Amino acid sequence: MQQVDVNFKDRVDAGQILANQLIKYADQKPLVLGLPRGGVPVAFEVAKALKAPLDVYIVRKLGVPGQEELAMGAIATGDVRVLNQGVIDAVQISEEAIETETRKEKEELKRREALYRGGRPTLDVTNRTVLLIDDGIATGSTIKAAIAALKKQKAGRIIVGVPVAPPSTIEELRKEVDEVVCVYTPEFFIAISLWYDEFPQTSDDEVRELLEKAEMKKLVAAAL
Repeated sequence: MQQVDVNFKDRVDAGQILANQLIKYADQKPLVLGLPRGGVPVAFEVAKALKAPLDVYIVRKLGVPGQEELAMGAIATGDVRVLNQGVIDAVQISEEAIETETRKEKEELKRREALYRGGRPTLDVTNRTVLLIDDGIATGSTIKAAIAALKKQKAGRIIVGVPVAPPSTIEELRKEVDEVVCVYTPEFFIAISLWYDEFPQTSDDEVRELLEKAEMKKLVAAAL
């Protein structure tokens, strides 16, 4: 993995650098999926460089009632639910509680999908090479849920691409996917934001605008 001596300027810069390391996948006609919100500007640069379709992949954690930070599962784009049976058994969570939490998070997931996608259908990942992109990974819980959901949707190959993450997290992820591409793996990680000069919160409007721009680029290419 390439090592950098200075921070990324911003998510655009990080996406362009990451794209250089993912360009080898261009001939596999991959789908580029960005984890909102911060992963989408990075994913946009990857999709642009690879001339690949871009979409968001939304993951919502299913928290244990009363211990919301403890995940008993997750739901994701494509009406996918993945449950952590070990946690469910250990905490003795009822089926009713699981369904209640699932319904609540499904509503939020649908709201976000409607907001970001504006009626456009989701991309079909079946048997396709998927590049799953975020702006960085700390513990990896969100991206692991996304990986589990993509496997359930029968994605072909799953490649995780991120600008920065701790070495231990990268090693864990390598066991779950076909490849992990990470530009920088600092031993003293602390937080994703420390590896960017500019790291403002990505807005819902920015996510929507990038998806619309990616869709227009695809339509223009098709017309030519």
